[in-house]
Amino acid sequence: MTVVSIFKLALFFTLTSTLVTISLQQEQPLLLNSAEQDSVYQVLSSINSATNWRTLFPDDLCSYPPHGVVCDYFTDPTTKNVTVHVTELSFGYVSDFTPNPSCSPNSTFSPLLFTSFKHLRKLFFYQCFTKTQAFVPVIPTTFGSSLEELVFINNPAFVGPLSGITGNFTSLRRLVLSGNGIHGAIPNAIGDLANIEEITLSRNKLSGKVSVNLSKLKKLKILDLSGNGFHGHVPSSVGNLTHLLKLDLSSNGFSGKIPESLSNLQALDFLDLSFNRFGNFGVPLFLAAMPRLKEVHLSGNLLGGEIPEIWGNLGGILGIGFSNMGLVGEIPASMGLHLRNLCYLGLDNNKLKGKVPEEFGFLEFVNEINLENNNLSGKLPFSANFTAKVGEKLRLKGNPELCVDEKLSHRESVGELKKCSKPDIPNPVLFIGVSHSGLLSSSSSFLVLLLFWGLWILLA
Repeated sequence: MTVVSIFKLALFFTLTSTLVTISLQQEQPLLLNSAEQDSVYQVLSSINSATNWRTLFPDDLCSYPPHGVVCDYFTDPTTKNVTVHVTELSFGYVSDFTPNPSCSPNSTFSPLLFTSFKHLRKLFFYQCFTKTQAFVPVIPTTFGSSLEELVFINNPAFVGPLSGITGNFTSLRRLVLSGNGIHGAIPNAIGDLANIEEITLSRNKLSGKVSVNLSKLKKLKILDLSGNGFHGHVPSSVGNLTHLLKLDLSSNGFSGKIPESLSNLQALDFLDLSFNRFGNFGVPLFLAAMPRLKEVHLSGNLLGGEIPEIWGNLGGILGIGFSNMGLVGEIPASMGLHLRNLCYLGLDNNKLKGKVPEEFGFLEFVNEINLENNNLSGKLPFSANFTAKVGEKLRLKGNPELCVDEKLSHRESVGELKKCSKPDIPNPVLFIGVSHSGLLSSSSSFLVLLLFWGLWILLA
């Protein structure tokens, strides 16, 4: 072997060794710093102290984390150093598909959550604070600039004012506080969450008037304030939320007139204003100008008036809840004609009269029709196949003048209706003013004459 060959071989091994060393260095995982790792252990112990988290997860919590702990890499813009930090903390077993660390009935809320995780993007609690009261903490102003999702679901012992939760959340996209013990009014700071896409505050103990200006929330797609104690008028600024897909204000004490500004919500597909105290102003006619609606629920508001003819452009609607609204008049046949995708129709507990539109019997996708407790009359126009398809969810009782054909009377869903009486079949009348007996006598005489005439022809 020549000197040149030996040199080339040595150079090859040197380069190979260098590349392997660099590769191993690159593959060496970055570790969570010890202070942040210790904070994760303490938070885990606060939600379930019966589990020895340090023994169960002894290694780096970013490399080998429990489900619900998520980390990410960050590069310092000045030094270019790369570090790893906790970005998501989710607690409370939801399902086998999301087996977050389970919470004990005596879970407590660790203040470290708002001091030790400067890069946190998501904080999620599901059924964690159910027995021992956990009070809404005071959130430092230095925390929250990275937080994008704040979710507390079904934590009845998590109590305190909503104003204590809204911090420096300039990046917040989802605020979901549902089924908790949150009380008080909606703070004005909610109106400054410029990047927010969902505000769900359902099933809490919130109250007062909704006076916050919502006009800045240009990205908002979901607004759910249902199941609280709000009262007063719905703010007209809701109509400025032009990207809104879902608006649920049900089960509150809102009153007055449903604001006309809601007609600006052209992207809206779910509207629920049921079980409030809106006044006797009739079904809003502006619904006709909201062609993307898929569900509209106004039940429990005594709006009164007749069901308007507004259905021509609403063919995409899947569900209508107009129960207990003081509605009068007849059911428009146009509902069955235009609402071809309808799955649910609730018109029960009103004062509707007249016949059930036969067009309803051609609704291909309907699986529930509730017409109970009205003043409907006449023969039910549905076929045996239709009544079999809808089954027990065809609800018709409480309409004493509504009847059913005898061949349908054995169906369970219509069994409570009376059978329609057989219509009188009129006798055929050949001559006006001739009695039945006179007709029979004249017909017999004619047959006798015809017989004699035939004999005369034969014998002639």
